Formats: sequence, C-alpha cells, structure tokens
Amino acid sequence: MEYKIKDRKGKVFIEKESKSVRFFYGTFVGRCLVKFFSLPIFSSLVGWFLSTGVSSLFIKSFIKKNGIDMSLYHGVKYKSFNDFFIRKRNEVIVNMDSSIFVSPCDARVMCYKIDDETKFKIKNSYYSVSDLIKDEVIARKYKDGYAFVFRLCARDYHRYIYVDNGYKSGNVFIPGVLNTVRPISSEHFNVYKENSREYTILYTENFKEVIEVEVGAMLVGKIKNLHGRDYKFTRGEEKGYFMFGGSTIVMFVKKGVLEVDSDILKNSKDGVETLVSIGSRIGKKL
Repeated sequence: MEYKIKDRKGKVFIEKESKSVRFFYGTFVGRCLVKFFSLPIFSSLVGWFLSTGVSSLFIKSFIKKNGIDMSLYHGVKYKSFNDFFIRKRNEVIVNMDSSIFVSPCDARVMCYKIDDETKFKIKNSYYSVSDLIKDEVIARKYKDGYAFVFRLCARDYHRYIYVDNGYKSGNVFIPGVLNTVRPISSEHFNVYKENSREYTILYTENFKEVIEVEVGAMLVGKIKNLHGRDYKFTRGEEKGYFMFGGSTIVMFVKKGVLEVDSDILKNSKDGVETLVSIGSRIGKKL
C-alpha cells in the first residue's frame, strides 16, 4: 500500500507501507500473529522491554532508518527506546493568532465532511464519529462539521498540543478489541480492529466544543494525556504524547465554526494527505 502526500507548497511525496505492516495485515499468517501479539501479556512485555536500558541499543539504527534530524531535539542521553521516542523538541513554533485553527501535531492530515455515511480510515479500520467515541448523542452534535485525521509516522514528533485556549472534560478511555469478521477493505484485511483510544471534549474560546481523540496501536502503543477534567489550557501548551506504537489523532469540529484551508480540502477529496507541522495553520475561524 502507498500513501500519496503533498506538502503545503504542493510538492508530492509517496510513502510506502512498511514490509512488516503489509505482512501482519496483508497475509493470513500475519493476521493470526496479530491476534496473538495483541494479547495483553505480550503487549505488556514488549512495553516493559522498550523501557529498559537494553532497548536503547536500537535508537541509532531507528534514527538512521527513518532519517530523523536530531538537531531539532534536546541533546540528552536517552535511557531507553521509549525515552527516545517521547523526546522533546528544542522549540515548538505555534501560530498564536486566535482566529487560526492549528495542527495539534506533526502529521499527514485528511479532512472529511461529517454526515451519516462518513467513514474514515484509521490504522486499517473504518470508523464513524459514533464508532470512535461510542456515544451517539455527542456524535450527532457534530453532523455537517469536519473530521480531521492526523497520521503520525515513526520519524515524527510524538508530542501534541492544545489548539486553542479553554478547558477540558475528563479523558474517556476506550480499550481496543480484536475480532475476526467479514472483510472490511479492498486490501483483503479480514481482521476488524478497534484500536485503544482516549478522547476528551475541549471547550475552546474560539472554536466551540472540539473533540480530540488519540488513537493507540493494537500492539504496544500507549497514550499519555497530562491533564484531567476541568483543566484550563492555553494555545500551544503540551497536551500529551504517544509512546511507541501510538500514532493517530482525530479531531471533530462543529458545523459553522471553521473554514478549512482549501489545499487540505482539495487534497483530501483527491485521496491525498497533506503534510502539516505542529502549531501550523490548517483553517480559520468563521
């Protein structure tokens, strides 16, 4: 599988799905192994190992393989692979214009108009708003609004920020499950995955109620949100981070709140992701 991506200047990039992902979700044997690897005890063991000193031996090869520019990060010695994976950047530049809607992370984004039939793909699974947050009442409030799907890659900064000033609801955690059902895509995946995820409602000053959902991976991915219910946040403040394996953020914005940047809408309509950086403009307040 390939991903077609454009940067904000219109330059086109092609990203290929890794061989390991193609094996695990594109073959019968791989899908059987995914079911085994998704057992809580296996996931816990891998997570434990990635937090040990021995795992730091994998850092150099990971940097080289993914072309990570380490000059952007604090020059510290990492104690483990997970310590490296959640590394902090020297500087995060955020557009502070209150009328501008910004990206919460470094990612490749697609934007969808929300209607009753809208489904968006996250890690080879398909979701609607109600599927993702498991709350039909809340989901209906976002009909005719927008859904942004931010896909992070291994080379990206895995910390994310608040997109405006405001306060938040509590964090709602939804554990993942794994069931074998009918095929869900043209790529012949016959494993239906609901990834573990956590969502919160952000009561923002400029964009009304925004739902943000962090989606983990089926295997090791961990989501770490830093604040609880009623926390008052500011634009650009760090909201949380993904440990190894986690890598998607979804945001829902209500109807009549936002004008999404035209290149993102056009690219999404064409099935192309748009490369965005943390804190950069992706839309404007109506």
